[in-house]
This record gives sequence, structure tokens and C-alpha cells, in this order.
Amino acid sequence: MRVGALKLKLQLVCGDAFAMGPGKADLLAAIARAGSISAAARALGMSYRRAWLLVDEMNRCFRERLVAAHPGGGRERGAQLTDNGRAVLAAYRALEERSTVITESDAYRALTGMVRETPLAATAEIDPKR
Repeated sequence: MRVGALKLKLQLVCGDAFAMGPGKADLLAAIARAGSISAAARALGMSYRRAWLLVDEMNRCFRERLVAAHPGGGRERGAQLTDNGRAVLAAYRALEERSTVITESDAYRALTGMVRETPLAATAEIDPKR
């Protein structure tokens, strides 16, 4: 990462939970590609349980479900994004894209100009002169 790089993490809050964030957006995209929660979890290197809990939290936070799961065998098994899920993912990705303009601002340039190349060495005591 370059000196003074700004890392933004957009998270949409729902009560005490996060309705959407970068990891959940990646999970939705993986479900859309794979057609199942378990395959999406494998693709992202996470457990099925973790992926299922994230999907459940998203579905509980939004007015309409984002993911429709069809467990068991047969033609209709797996999971897919609902129309609302596709709309939420597209809106979140658009916000991520728009957030990149922050790095073009005077405030960003001023702030990054005040950042050291590397941090000072840690000290055992707090030095009030620093």
C-alpha cells in the first residue's frame, strides 16, 4: 500500500448489525455467479455456516430478501439473488465507485502530506514531547 493511501470501508448499518459491507457485497456477487451459498462460500474461502449467517443477516436487514435459497435436491435447488438483491448489490457497487473521488480532493492531499513514510518505532513509555 502506498504512503497515505486511504482505505474506505462502506458499511450500511441496520440496528446493531451491518446490513451491507464489502464482504457481504462480495458474497452476493459470488452467489450470483455460483448459484449456491456453499459454492460461493468455497470460492471466497469461508465456511458455509459463516456465509449462511451473513445471508441470513442481510435478508433480515432489508425490507425484501436479497437471496432466495432453495435447499434440497431437484431442479430448483441452490440460491440466487432476488431482484432486490441485484438492485442492492448494484447500488452498493455504485457507492464504492463514487467513493473513489475522495482521493481527488484537497483535503485528501493535505492529509496524506502529513503522513510519515513509515511509523516511528514503538516505545515502552509515552514520550510527551512527541
